[in-house]
Amino acid sequence: MNRAKKIQAILDHYFPNPEPPLHHWDPYTLLIAVVLAARNTDAKVNQVTPHLFKKAKTSQEMIQLTIDEIREIIKPCGLSLTKATNIWKLSEILVKKYKGQVPKSFKSLESLPGVGHKTASVVMAQAFQVPAFPVDTHIFRCARRWGLSQGKTVEKVEKDLKKIFLRKDWIKVHLQIIYFARKFCPARGKHQECLICFPKD
Repeated sequence: MNRAKKIQAILDHYFPNPEPPLHHWDPYTLLIAVVLAARNTDAKVNQVTPHLFKKAKTSQEMIQLTIDEIREIIKPCGLSLTKATNIWKLSEILVKKYKGQVPKSFKSLESLPGVGHKTASVVMAQAFQVPAFPVDTHIFRCARRWGLSQGKTVEKVEKDLKKIFLRKDWIKVHLQIIYFARKFCPARGKHQECLICFPKD
């Protein structure tokens, strides 16, 4: 069994059915949650979004708020002015250009304020089930630590992982690595419990 298959077997054992970590119920609420997650923890975002979505859970409702109102709610997420501005502006574009709906293409998503390739990949994968392999800090760290990629950029690591794993497994493996990294292979401190870094057999 090659290294990638061994790793995938371990991931399947510990996290057989991983759920998206950001709480949402449709493509729009997921998009907003992912924008808020930039340089932030999913746990913090999940504390903030219920308050925001109580005020505005659609793009039409969001643009009824002011940027300052949005900013006040999302302050715990950090970078609040930039994020609030991007949320308001992208919501306005969705209303004017896409009838309030989140577009189902990488190009259209990446044209929105505050939406880069990783954010677009998360939305395409988790909202629309389009195969994608978003690379966050956990995946970037583990892919290199586990010998799956020597890439020095997120783009190169993503390209390598897409070659290693089957396209049908990208969404699942992406989530599995995140959960496994958080529990067993942290960036700081000891990670001797990581069976991928320190196999028992």
